[in-house]
Amino acid sequence: MRLLHTSDWHLGRSFHGASLLEEQEAAIERIAQLAREHAVDAVLIAGDLYDRAIPPAEAVDLFNRALAQLSRDGTAVVAIAGNHDSHVRVSVYDPLLSAFGVTVRGDVGRASEPVLVTPRDGGTPVAIYPLPYLEPAVVGPALAGAPVRLRHEEVTRLAIERIHADRRERPPHRSVLVAHTFVAGGETSESERELTIGNVDRVSVAAFEGFDYVALGHLHASQQLDGARVAYSGTPLAYSFSEERHVKSVRIVELAADGTPTVAVVPLGVGRRLCTLRGAIDELCSDPAHAAASEARVRAILTDDTLPLQAMARLRARFPHIAELRHEPPDVARAGEAERHRQVRQARSPLELATAFFTDQQGQPPNEPEAELLRAALAAAERGGER
Repeated sequence: MRLLHTSDWHLGRSFHGASLLEEQEAAIERIAQLAREHAVDAVLIAGDLYDRAIPPAEAVDLFNRALAQLSRDGTAVVAIAGNHDSHVRVSVYDPLLSAFGVTVRGDVGRASEPVLVTPRDGGTPVAIYPLPYLEPAVVGPALAGAPVRLRHEEVTRLAIERIHADRRERPPHRSVLVAHTFVAGGETSESERELTIGNVDRVSVAAFEGFDYVALGHLHASQQLDGARVAYSGTPLAYSFSEERHVKSVRIVELAADGTPTVAVVPLGVGRRLCTLRGAIDELCSDPAHAAASEARVRAILTDDTLPLQAMARLRARFPHIAELRHEPPDVARAGEAERHRQVRQARSPLELATAFFTDQQGQPPNEPEAELLRAALAAAERGGER
C-alpha cells in the first residue's frame, strides 16, 4: 500500500496581504503529479483544508478541482477537518463523494468508521480512520457521555479508544490514522493558530499506539515523532517567515505487508521563496549581493539609527515582493530577547510558559514570592477558579 501524506493546505490564505492562490494551485498540481508518478493508492490530507471556516469561493473551487483530479487519476482521498475548518461545511457532501472514492470527514461521531482502501496491486485492504480536529469543549461531553471538562489528551484518547474498539471487531487489517492535533515535542511555527492558552493542547505520542502509520496535521514543519510511524507532513507552502528555512514537502509512505512504514520525504519545490535581509537601507538597496532576493518575499530588518523616510517605498523599488519591514537600531538593548523568545516557544508546561512570559515582560525571572503567586494562580485555573 502506498500513501501520500499532506496537510494544512490553508486554501484562501494570504501572505502579508498578498494572495497565495496561484501558488497553492501550483502546489496542488505538484501533489497530484507526485500521486500519479508514485502510483499512490490514497492521498491523506490531515486537516486545515481551508484557512478559515467560511473560505472564499476561489478556494472552494480550487479544492473541488483538486478532489476531481485525484479521483480521475484513480486515487482514493481521505481528508479531515482541521481547527481552521468548519466541520459541517467541509464534509457536507461526504456521503455523495464517498461513492467516488473521496472522503472529506468532519463528523467526529464517525471517526470510528474507517475508509477501506484496497491496494492497486491487490492484497488486503488498509483501514484508514479519519479523525477530525477535536475541540474539547465541543466534543468532550459527547465522547465522555457526561458534562465534563476534558483536555486535548483526554478527548483524543476517548476518540481513539472507539477506533480501537472498531478495529477489534474486524478481521486483522493494517491501520492508518489521519488526525489534526498538536503532539508534544513537535516543532512549532508562527503561522499556526494556538489551540489553547498555555500548553494544555499537547497530546502525547503514546496516545497513538496501535496504528501502523499516523498522518498528522496542524504543525507546519515536516517532522516525525516516533520514527517514521507518527509524523507531520507540514504545509505545501511557507505561511510565515518562521518557515523560511523549511523544505516544503509531502511524505510518500509505503506500508509493508506487516504494516511497517517506509517513508520518502519528497520536496515540492513550488512557491515564492522567503528571504530575511538585515542592514542599513542604503546597503540593502545597493549591494549586488542581494540581487537574488528581488524575486523573493522579503523581510527587511533595518539597522539605521533612525527609521529612514519612505523606507518601504525605497525597499519595494528593489524588492517588489517585500512583505515586512522592521526597524531594529543598534542602540536598542536586545541581547536577551532571542533567548527569551526561545524559552517561550520551548516551554513544556503552563508554569514554564507563564514564567517565560513574566521574564519577557519584566526583564528578569520572578523571585520566589512572585513564582509562588504564579503557581497558585495556575493551580486555581486548573480547578476552574475554585479556591
